[in-house]
Amino acid sequence: MKAPEFPPMKGLASSHLAFALFWLPTERRRDALLFYRFCRTIDDIADDPKRSTDEKRRLLDAWLEAEKWPPELESLLQRHTIDRSLLQAVVRGCAMDIEPRFYATFAELEEYCWHVACAVGLVSIRIFGCSDPTSENYAVHLGYALQWTNILRDVGEDARQGRIYLPLEAMDRHNVTAKEILDQTPGKGFLPLMRTGAARARSHFAAAEAPTSDFSALLPARIMRAVYEKILTRLERDGFPVFQSRHRLHALEKLAIAVRVSLQKSP
Repeated sequence: MKAPEFPPMKGLASSHLAFALFWLPTERRRDALLFYRFCRTIDDIADDPKRSTDEKRRLLDAWLEAEKWPPELESLLQRHTIDRSLLQAVVRGCAMDIEPRFYATFAELEEYCWHVACAVGLVSIRIFGCSDPTSENYAVHLGYALQWTNILRDVGEDARQGRIYLPLEAMDRHNVTAKEILDQTPGKGFLPLMRTGAARARSHFAAAEAPTSDFSALLPARIMRAVYEKILTRLERDGFPVFQSRHRLHALEKLAIAVRVSLQKSP
């Protein structure tokens, strides 16, 4: 099977990522942007409203079944000794987003998070030049924490698209129905539900400890961590007004965070 299509990148959609990758050496930044281009390509297939479900699956399957990928990606894998299965995991994670679905348990949701966030982190630390095996633990827990923060921040936006990522077992525990969320009419159990999700994110942030030997190499990841912890803190402070607004940080705030993190010394 021929290599799948790999369109050029149109720009950085995530300014959080732009601030984080700016601090990488030129060659590593180039490779990180190439990997980001791959992630955007896969995500855009899954999210494209103009494509049918069958076409989306066919295009994603092409990435899973191809014997060879585009040359620049093959070179990336070789340069950084990256296991192809990690990029395939990202493809499988995006395939889970083709149609709206519910996640019954925390375990089911975190399986999705592993594919779309933790696998991304495990590839990224190779590109960043990390060599300490414990950096993998950092990447996995940070991936969970970032994705949980995304899920909490985007509850309203996802609801407008007919999607709910919060696990049903947590919703049941707090007597929150899918209809409440999809109709954007939260009841009294909604705030405790969101606090439960925030606690999950906090537990993963706490478990993500950057090893001393890779502290400098992990600078982009540490910047992303600080940005997302700030977003989570504001969501908690403001009472999770996710149906009214989408929390963002201004460019100067992100720059200040990036500078502060870049000046931190290894513990």
